Amino acid sequence: MFRCFLALCVAMILAVSVAPASAQGSGPLRITVTDPNVEPMPFAIPTFEAETGDAGQLASQITQLVAQDLTGTGLFRQISQDAFVSQVTSFAQPVAYTDWRTINAQALITGAVAVSGNQVTVKFRLYDVFSGQELGAGQQLVGTTDGWRRMAHKVADQVYSRITGESGYFDSRVVFVAESGPKDNRSKRIAIMDYDGANVQYLTDSSSIVLAPRFSPNGDRVIYTSWDSGFPRINAIDVGTVSRQQLATQQGEMAFSPRFSRDARSVIYSLSNGGNTDIWRTDVATGQHMRLTDAPSIETAPSLSPDGSQIVFESDRSGSQQLYVMSASGGEPRRISFGEGRYGTPVWSPRGDLVAFTKQNAGRFHIGVMRTDGSEERLLTASFLDESPTWAPNGRVLMFSRETQGESGASAVYSVDVSGRNLQRVNTPGGASDPSWGPLQP
Repeated sequence: MFRCFLALCVAMILAVSVAPASAQGSGPLRITVTDPNVEPMPFAIPTFEAETGDAGQLASQITQLVAQDLTGTGLFRQISQDAFVSQVTSFAQPVAYTDWRTINAQALITGAVAVSGNQVTVKFRLYDVFSGQELGAGQQLVGTTDGWRRMAHKVADQVYSRITGESGYFDSRVVFVAESGPKDNRSKRIAIMDYDGANVQYLTDSSSIVLAPRFSPNGDRVIYTSWDSGFPRINAIDVGTVSRQQLATQQGEMAFSPRFSRDARSVIYSLSNGGNTDIWRTDVATGQHMRLTDAPSIETAPSLSPDGSQIVFESDRSGSQQLYVMSASGGEPRRISFGEGRYGTPVWSPRGDLVAFTKQNAGRFHIGVMRTDGSEERLLTASFLDESPTWAPNGRVLMFSRETQGESGASAVYSVDVSGRNLQRVNTPGGASDPSWGPLQP
């Protein structure tokens, strides 16, 4: 069995082994990581075979997108097809491992595409070149020609998973605030996109201010704050039908920073009433309300742990903006942030091991992570304004908002590896902020 464990999450991991232990007893490939810079794994991906006459363009597009997904992680390096010693002309032909070893390919991906009407079939295989073995069984996917990008993402997810031993995140979507217009008069709409910025779909118009969109756990709904009534209220949108409803939260001056519970049966949010801001929970079906904090300070930006038992949130109860953790049913919170500066917008990792946050210190904003007890704090970014982190479904990558300085400053969405590597901008049609990463699509 081939396994590759790459140091992606914590600086304390100092060495990683990539072991294609073959039945023939070939020696394992070793990768030693002594700093956050991981040497990308070279892989070869010949253009997938077109098994039907009209599949050529799709085969080329799917091949390119699979390669783009993998290289975009910073963990893989694509070998140019110009360097290939031999060509793959048929999905069924035997692999000439010696030819691929000659160009130092450590992994080989082959595939085939067939089109019948609006149906497309994609087959692929993954090989460990040095051990001369196929990694897992070949797989076949069936979808529509319009959905070819999803099929490519699914292939890349499978390759990523088989090589790293972790689940992928390419076949996922992100909801965000799409922005346009000058900085002092921006129009904002709720939109969703593929994780790489493709297939943007707008869920609201720009008639009112919208903030903080968040996916439901299974990705079928989006919850957000809207000013369409003249005051901040919490709305939900069905992603499939784009139908909208206002949630019956506890009455107050302002309701904002909503998130679904892990079972989507309730919503946690902040409510401002009489000049005081606390965290509440409302049952979506019954409308029953439960107050979770009761203090003269400001409590906001709640985020549930993966098992739903705890909530991390920000509060100024200590005199400055800091992070706290409490039981999901309320109770006395414990402070977990103790560094210099102010902390906000905490988000619990899908793995349950880390909390991501925004930190402001010495005139700079950072995206950082820490253990859930506040230990091992690490800052991943720094700029004029970085905020609103969100986790990939596998807990290895973060997206966040970045805004540039000045009157002409613009907002954009960026991603960064949880180790602080591979910072890159997500390609959106215009300005973008406040992303929320959804689950892998079914």
